[in-house]
Amino acid sequence: MKISRFSFSAFQESTFVIWDDESLECAIIDPGCYYSRERQVLENFISKNNLKVKYLLLTHIHLDHYFGAPFVSRTYNVPVSASQDDEFLLEMMSMQADMYGTPLPDAPIAIGNYLKAGDTLYLGTEPIEVRQVPGHSKGSLAYYLPQSGCVFCGDALFEGSIGRTDLPGGDFNELLSSIRAQLFTLPGDTVAYPGHGPETTIAEEIRSNPFLQ
Repeated sequence: MKISRFSFSAFQESTFVIWDDESLECAIIDPGCYYSRERQVLENFISKNNLKVKYLLLTHIHLDHYFGAPFVSRTYNVPVSASQDDEFLLEMMSMQADMYGTPLPDAPIAIGNYLKAGDTLYLGTEPIEVRQVPGHSKGSLAYYLPQSGCVFCGDALFEGSIGRTDLPGGDFNELLSSIRAQLFTLPGDTVAYPGHGPETTIAEEIRSNPFLQ
């Protein structure tokens, strides 16, 4: 699987494009593109590489991971795929925007494809396993690619840290439990791509993450 990361908006949120090199099917994970120039960067990348957008995947529905979702959905005619457990955050999106003093670039759109633990998606022949990691938000998801040895974990797990749990739907103990059960059970050499900051490995976080010792 090919992976490209973009850092978008004032939140420095990581948006990922992953694609199968043979079929050129791709998924856009957490499109945080806020400004028109950021959207153009994403659109140019898709066009330059002749990619076919098959999925729009959200790890969770906090505004910095959602800014570009309406744009991607209408541009590439793909539904928003996310957990139903985060649906209430769509109703609170304007409140989230007011909290950070950041006007929404587009009106929120509904989840079109509900994902849950145990679901499997495919880009070409490569599977993407859906795992539930609630705690940062009620419906936080991780996307695990066993053949490529990587997981996209949103704001659940960071290099040396974990996601904040003081936002609606957050739960500190639930987050720790989710990480241990759903991420720390992956092979140690699995590369974890978080929603902000650098990638890490599962083995490194098991060894040294201060929140999980």
